[in-house]
Amino acid sequence: MTAAHEVPDLLSREFAENPYPAYRAMREKAPLFWHEGTQSWVISRYEDVERAFKDKEALFTTDNYAWQAEPVHGKTLIQMSGREHATRRALVAPAFRGNELRDKVVPVIERNARELIDLFRDSGSVDLVSGFASHFPISVIADMFGLDRSGQAALGNWYRAFVAFTANLSGDPEQAAEGTRAQAEFAAYMLPVIRNRREHLGDDLLSTLCTAEVDGVSMSDEDIKAFCSLLLTAGAETTDKAIAGLFANLLANPDQLAAVRRDRGLLDRAFAETLRYTPPVQMIMRQTSVDVTVSGGTIPAGATVTCLIGAANRDPGRYRDPDRFDLFRDDLAATTAFSAAADHLAFALGRHFCVGALLARAEVEIAANQLLDAMPDVRPAPGYDPAAEGVFTRGPKSLRVEFTPAPAPSPAVD
Repeated sequence: MTAAHEVPDLLSREFAENPYPAYRAMREKAPLFWHEGTQSWVISRYEDVERAFKDKEALFTTDNYAWQAEPVHGKTLIQMSGREHATRRALVAPAFRGNELRDKVVPVIERNARELIDLFRDSGSVDLVSGFASHFPISVIADMFGLDRSGQAALGNWYRAFVAFTANLSGDPEQAAEGTRAQAEFAAYMLPVIRNRREHLGDDLLSTLCTAEVDGVSMSDEDIKAFCSLLLTAGAETTDKAIAGLFANLLANPDQLAAVRRDRGLLDRAFAETLRYTPPVQMIMRQTSVDVTVSGGTIPAGATVTCLIGAANRDPGRYRDPDRFDLFRDDLAATTAFSAAADHLAFALGRHFCVGALLARAEVEIAANQLLDAMPDVRPAPGYDPAAEGVFTRGPKSLRVEFTPAPAPSPAVD
């Protein structure tokens, strides 16, 4: 096992500005090391992170979420195991696939994308982060829940506080306190809405969750609130950064952007490669139940393990020329990229594979198609700077672009 001082500190400014050189050093020199600042063992090679996510022997548990997520969300399926996890997942999963996704959710996504694009469609320029990506997933989720749009600003503040709490690697007390305050405010807002929805069911996600039942098990008001909190956080943060990351990667590779313009069917591949190359979630924690041997040494039982997705997804032992964005690569399958059989690790794998992966896929592809329709010659604007920010989650801070406005589409009938 190599000492941590041989690689940049995860909490350093150098790492935050660009973690990828550090990831390379970790894979090569320190595939396992103890990080004092986060009180965790850090793994970075694809084979080790994949093993932690796919684990069927309960060597790597999600017990860490009891302190990392439960204080702001309540108990959610991400920390459950066995029959409890299977039942809870079966209660919520149908809302995010098949006919439910196509018939109920896709129209909501299409409408919200169109409304946001209409705000800048004729302007010839926009910041794709502040002008679209940061608002889009929140508005979609709010409409999916059937919530009043007047509360979207508050939803945005709450989800950002939840993300900061989960990503509080340094243990900052202010971030912890803000997360606790946001949890109380979100509960005060959502629980009355859920109780009212039970009495006045509609054609929305909250109503679906209120009536869901599997093997005689249904969800309590607190269960639904916790799931809504988790979906808001995971769904908004990752989709926001995925859309921005997709466009940043395509704009940095004009030949691939031109290929996507010619053939929109390549968006699936471009999104899958974005998830590999610049994953919105850079790390996920696990906790060992027994001593576990990985590359570089042994992790003791009961330890927190930081699984570096951003490092594993660029492991040259798994991908050819991994530091190059290439939507045409043949070592990443787009057909399975949004399933538990994915070749990348951005959505985790195994039984804790992201339940909202197909929702994210629909959001990103619909948004990207509508944006490309509205901005057929999208190009970087003067001063364009796609620099990313974030350690736990990561994405471009700004994407200022210009374009020649295209004619607006005919009004759609929802």
